Amino acid sequence: MKDAPKQLNLPGVPRAKQGREVAPGWAWTKAQVWTERMLATLERGIEGGKWYSLIDKVWKEATLREAAEAVIRNAGAAGVDGQTTELLKAQVEETITTLNRQLREERYAPQPVKRQWIPKLGSAEKRPLGIPTVRDRVVQTALVYVLEPIWERDFAQHSYGFRPGRNAQQAIERVETLLQQGHVWIVDADLKGYFDTIPQEKLLEAVAAKVADSRVLKLIERYLRQGVMETGKGWTPTQRGTPQGAVLSPLLANVYLDPLDHKMAGEKQEMTRYADDFIIQCRSRAEAENALATVRQWVSEAGLVLHPEKTRIVDASQPGGFDFLGWHFENGCKWPREKSVKRFKETLREGTQRNDGRSQKEIVQRLNRRLKGWAQYFRGGQGNIYGALDGWIRMRLRCILRRRAGLKGRGRPDHRKYTNSYFAELGLISLKASAWVKRANPA
Repeated sequence: MKDAPKQLNLPGVPRAKQGREVAPGWAWTKAQVWTERMLATLERGIEGGKWYSLIDKVWKEATLREAAEAVIRNAGAAGVDGQTTELLKAQVEETITTLNRQLREERYAPQPVKRQWIPKLGSAEKRPLGIPTVRDRVVQTALVYVLEPIWERDFAQHSYGFRPGRNAQQAIERVETLLQQGHVWIVDADLKGYFDTIPQEKLLEAVAAKVADSRVLKLIERYLRQGVMETGKGWTPTQRGTPQGAVLSPLLANVYLDPLDHKMAGEKQEMTRYADDFIIQCRSRAEAENALATVRQWVSEAGLVLHPEKTRIVDASQPGGFDFLGWHFENGCKWPREKSVKRFKETLREGTQRNDGRSQKEIVQRLNRRLKGWAQYFRGGQGNIYGALDGWIRMRLRCILRRRAGLKGRGRPDHRKYTNSYFAELGLISLKASAWVKRANPA
């Protein structure tokens, strides 16, 4: 389950009341929205299958206040209006009052998403990054607080992305278990530009299947159609897809793929999905081909596109294998995939520049924050990549020390002057010791 977030001490803002008595499975829901009575109705099943009168839960000041605190905690850049999360913190009460009034009067209008382009790993190309305004992030967060439990009740068990109490590690554990049970024929599917290509009308229909509040539906539609603003190009409408970087987008993306989840489960297919990334594990090639045919038909009817080059059938028991959620699986083993290692090294380069003026201890402490998270996720893989990364990191640190001594390049004597134990004494985390496991000898 999600850990309870720390409440911010905002000036003049009363703290939310706690103490609901709810089932552990619903402890993550927001007390400002989901009362014990509403949760009981949710578990029992609402009459007619649709929820009415939800907009008042969105504009409720307690909901908006909780949403504003979350946006402030998450920080992030300013959108097209230039408002920062620091400014939101200073003006939180005025902002909540304004949003409450505008939502009540149906005058709230989302602003365009600010589009920036950032480097794409391993390519000269760049990928778009969407930055909604702070105010839009607050309202979207409130919407998620209200809507997420409605779908979470019925989401498929094999869906793990952007869901409370679920994570990528659990998805990987499921994949490994199925491989050990003989499900080695893999349908490795790739939805081409999923978040940018979801048909908006079909998506709104999917939302309307469980939400009958027209004001909520109109608000979601406004977000879908808010468009993007880009320097030098001005405003561009968004006629397909969900807003880039939007708080609401992951939930909407899960809502749209939920029918595929249940279709595959109904056909006894072992599917594992994390957002738009999914595989299906089968016991034979024929079974995998049938599963892929089912996926192709559903995807076509849903107005989506499977990537023709990246979608394939793989025998994971043979050389070659497949990638999933940052891991590479092959012949009964797994290790961090090549792209994951490259991305990790790029982030480490930023903290190990040769002209870094910080002390070695401070550099190591900052590195350890990144090393710890990476080692925790990629724990349990096979291969020598962990030891190789340890050596590469120490080389980067030795280059900093060499630069400070007025020397250029790399020197073999550095290994004797600054030994592995020297960095260990500084507290540098060893990926090999933290994440790597030796492959058991075959019986």
